Amino acid sequence: MALSRVPHWRLSSFYFSYFALLGVIAPYWSLYLIDSGLSAVEVSYIAAAMMATKIISPYILGLIADLSGKPVLVVRISSLISLIAFFGIFYADGFLPILLVVILFGFFWNAEIGQFEAITLSSLGENNSYYGKVRSWGSIGFILAVVGLGLFFSKYSISLLPIVMTFLLAMILLSSFMVSDKKNTGSVSKDNSIKKILSNKNVLIFFLVCFLVQVAHGPYYTYFSIYLSEFGFSNSTIGILWAFSVIPEIFMFVFMSNLQQRFSFKAILIISLSVNMIRWSMVALFGESLILLFISQLGHAFTFASFHAISVQWIRKTFTIGTQGQGQALYSALSFGFGGAVGALLSGYLWSLSHLYIWYFAAAIGLMATLLILFFFKEDS
Repeated sequence: MALSRVPHWRLSSFYFSYFALLGVIAPYWSLYLIDSGLSAVEVSYIAAAMMATKIISPYILGLIADLSGKPVLVVRISSLISLIAFFGIFYADGFLPILLVVILFGFFWNAEIGQFEAITLSSLGENNSYYGKVRSWGSIGFILAVVGLGLFFSKYSISLLPIVMTFLLAMILLSSFMVSDKKNTGSVSKDNSIKKILSNKNVLIFFLVCFLVQVAHGPYYTYFSIYLSEFGFSNSTIGILWAFSVIPEIFMFVFMSNLQQRFSFKAILIISLSVNMIRWSMVALFGESLILLFISQLGHAFTFASFHAISVQWIRKTFTIGTQGQGQALYSALSFGFGGAVGALLSGYLWSLSHLYIWYFAAAIGLMATLLILFFFKEDS
C-alpha cells in the first residue's frame, strides 16, 4: 500500500495542530506564568504537574483504547474534555487555581498523543517507515507557532496566550474527526500479554533510557526561555531559537527511513544520546553566544527526532496487537510524563542554586543513558 493510499494528510493534520500547541507552551507558557505574577519556583511546580499528568493518563486511556478497540473515539473525547477544562484559565487567578486548571487540562491533552501514535502506525501498516514524513508535519506546526508567536508577542502582550491555546485546542478536536478507527485482524495470546512483554530485560532498559532522556530535557522545556531572557535576548529571538531547533528535526523525520536502512536501532540510539551530552554542555558554556546557541539547537535532530522516531517504531514491533495502545502509552508516561516531571522538579531545585547546574545535570543524565544502551541493551533480544 503506497503512502498516497493512506490518509496521511488527515493523520498529519492532527500532528500539525497538536505540536503547534506544544510550540506555544514550550517557549512561552513559562513566560506567561511569570507575567501573571508567579515565581520561578511556582513555574517549575506547574511545569512538573503538567508533565506528571503524563505518568497516569496515557496508560489509563491506552488501556481503555485497547480494551474498547476504539482509540480514535478515546482521542476525540480527550480532545473535547481538554478544551473544556482549559477554559478555566480565563478565570484562574493565582498559583493554586492555575495549577488545578493545568492538571485537569494536561491530564486529557497529554493522553492523546500516545494513542494517536498507535493510530498512525496502524493506519500506515506495512508502510510504517513513512511515519517520519507524517510526523514531520507536527514539527512544521511547532515551528510556525514558535516563530509566529515570537513576532506577535514582540508587539502584543503575552497575556493573550490563553486565547491562542484555546484556538489550537479546538483545531486538535476538529482534526481528531478526520481519522477513523482501523479494525485489528489479529488476536492476543497469553504469550504475548503485556505482562510477558514487560518482563523482558531489554524492554525495561529501553524504558529506563526513555525516562532518563526526558529528565535531561527537563531544564530545556522548563527554563530555556527564562535562561535566554537573562542574557538579554528578546522574545522574538527566543522564539527563533526554539523554531530553529525544529528545522533539523523536520529533515531528520523525513530522512529517518533512509537512516534505518543504514544503521541499526542500537547505533541510532547511541548517536542520539551522545549528542544529548554535547548539546546541554554547549548551552551551559556558551549561553551568551547566539551563534553557538544556534549550533547547539541543531542537536534537536538527534536528542529528540531520531530518538523518538526509532522508539515509536521499536515499540510497535515489540508490543503486539491488543497491547499497542498500552505500549505507546507507557513510552509517553514513563518518558515525557515521569521523566519530564522529575526533570522539571530537579531543575527547579538546581536553578535556585545555580543557573548553570541544570545544564551540566542534563549532560550527566545523557551520559548515563548512553552507557545503559551501550553496555546493557542487546540488539536482537
